[in-house]
Amino acid sequence: MTERVEPTALSGFAGREARGESGMESGVDKQGQPLLELLARVRSFQGLDPAALHLLSEGAILQTYEPGEVVFREGDTALAYFLVVEGEVDVLRYSITGEERVFFVFDAGKTVAEAAMFMPHGRYPMYVRARTVARLYRLRRDKLLAACRNYPDLSMQMLALLSQTIYVQVNKVDWFSSSSAAERLANYLLGLKPCKENKVCLPLSQRQLAAHLGVRAETLCRLLTDWQAKGYVAGRRNEWELRDRAYLQDLASAAQRSF
Repeated sequence: MTERVEPTALSGFAGREARGESGMESGVDKQGQPLLELLARVRSFQGLDPAALHLLSEGAILQTYEPGEVVFREGDTALAYFLVVEGEVDVLRYSITGEERVFFVFDAGKTVAEAAMFMPHGRYPMYVRARTVARLYRLRRDKLLAACRNYPDLSMQMLALLSQTIYVQVNKVDWFSSSSAAERLANYLLGLKPCKENKVCLPLSQRQLAAHLGVRAETLCRLLTDWQAKGYVAGRRNEWELRDRAYLQDLASAAQRSF
């Protein structure tokens, strides 16, 4: 079975095959990093038997995506998951009204769509699109399933991480149902890694961020304007200085759990 390819925009491996771009076989990427070394650093695969890593790497293909290029679409047959070598990718969905909602942004060293490899319907539940120029290894679903059957440590590690992901998402749903827009924004800003001293760079546009937080874009704009006027934050567009962390931490305190 092959992945679905829409005529308006070829996506993922199927689209690249149609354009005659077969990528690079597993082994060493263009920067000289062996795939096995990259896999050994992935959280799900750390400490595994080298033979398990070899099995996971079989049939892997390295591909480059341009900004905005679709890796796969919601509903496509899930034949592979991906390892980000360089760049960033968005994991997103579109609402019934066509509004784009970005759920995650994954960068180098992260795997994408491994959970989809175990879903009984066998299809991707979301879109993945390159945010920047991105280099990804396409890793085969059948090799992951074979490795899980043959190496119980891998199965247990993946089960633990997927369980943790479910726990985090349940907490997020609970938090969103009981928090204000200000509390959600404060918690989001504090969770970002600083890109400069005391500054964070938003990985999303303000419209995408509003959708991510479950608020209207106008509400988000008013909040940021009000916080700037009061000296809690300073900045514009995607770069913001967190000037009053104590105030933000107080707002976000309800989102913190003891375990």
